[in-house]
Amino acid sequence: MLDLEQPEIRFAIESVRRAALLVCKIQEELVSPALTKDDRSPVTVADYASQALVAHMLEEAFPDDPLVAEEDSRGLKTPEAEQTLDLVTQFAIRAVGPASPDQVCAWIDRGRADQSDRFWTLDPIDGTKGFLRGDQYAVALALVENGTLQIGVLGCPNLVDGQTPDLHGAGSLVIAMRGRGTWTTSLSAPGEFTPLHVSARSQPSEARLLRSFESGHTNIDQIDFFVEAAGIRAAPLLMDSQAKYAVLAAGRGDLLLRLLSAAKPGYREKIWDQAAGSLVLEEAGGCITDLDGKKLDFTTGRTLAHNRGILASNGTLHAPALEALKQIGA
Repeated sequence: MLDLEQPEIRFAIESVRRAALLVCKIQEELVSPALTKDDRSPVTVADYASQALVAHMLEEAFPDDPLVAEEDSRGLKTPEAEQTLDLVTQFAIRAVGPASPDQVCAWIDRGRADQSDRFWTLDPIDGTKGFLRGDQYAVALALVENGTLQIGVLGCPNLVDGQTPDLHGAGSLVIAMRGRGTWTTSLSAPGEFTPLHVSARSQPSEARLLRSFESGHTNIDQIDFFVEAAGIRAAPLLMDSQAKYAVLAAGRGDLLLRLLSAAKPGYREKIWDQAAGSLVLEEAGGCITDLDGKKLDFTTGRTLAHNRGILASNGTLHAPALEALKQIGA
């Protein structure tokens, strides 16, 4: 069972919950049908405001802990970003109380810290296109100690029970703690915590593959080759963000791939894109490695520099999936 009295768990749950609800509010107020395809201003505001909130709460709870996060405030300090900074500050004030733009920028810049023996890593909005489309996205926070993930929390506003897409539901908090399993509760009204566990599916032909709508960091053609090599017959489940790891942990999916795009063969995953979701899956009984079967190494800075791509599974399907990857030369 989760140790809800542990200060780190209390902080992680409450900060992710408050950040996810803040992002929901920004989406509600700034994302409209009239938004042009290239206008990313709402997600920019939400990214910065979410990071500012979590960083502020970390400063209060664990002032000596570094934060390794996606954003920094440099883009907010240009004359053309004045309106964006004003909006970020307004939403931050609504979340934490009085604050100046300089204070908000300082909170955001806590995320520029270097790794240490103990640090937190944050993706303030994972799945930006899902956010803009009104679909799946997540706030993702993890605690790393001596290279080992200890806590992972996902705030998924458009998942119910950690697994069912519902754009009008209560949302989900998904929490993993090293050695204590993976659990979920309501995002809007946390209450009872329900354990999650991966599927027992062992036949590759029956596997349900989770795929991203976003194709920029993967190889779509190779995923099709993988499906053929593995003999997968089921249609893929399309979903943005680390919400996919919650669905895997809950047994509603079985496999997830991040193959290397031909346009970006040297791409390496950012640690905040994988940390929280990795522990959520592992503590639910699943397995995650890179494409070579190597354990993810969170000691190499802001990227998984020693790892190529991602393979995540329910565990029983991991070895067959690695074999299929070898067959297609991934």
